[in-house]
Amino acid sequence: MLVLSRKVGDKLVIDGNITVEVVKIQGNRISLGIVAPANVKILRGELTEQQAKPQIVELVVEDGLLVAC
Repeated sequence: MLVLSRKVGDKLVIDGNITVEVVKIQGNRISLGIVAPANVKILRGELTEQQAKPQIVELVVEDGLLVAC
């Protein structure tokens, strides 16, 4: 596992086509923005662990960017 320290506005680029940006830090919570191609599946970690109770995560493309709702 790679562990990094990031500040608001800092970005990570994964495999040249996925960008993760620190949008906001408030207390012990951070907000991340993720830009990825529409064919890339993005799930929160707890959703991959919950096999018995499936949940729906809505992904919307706005202005060519993938936005999780």
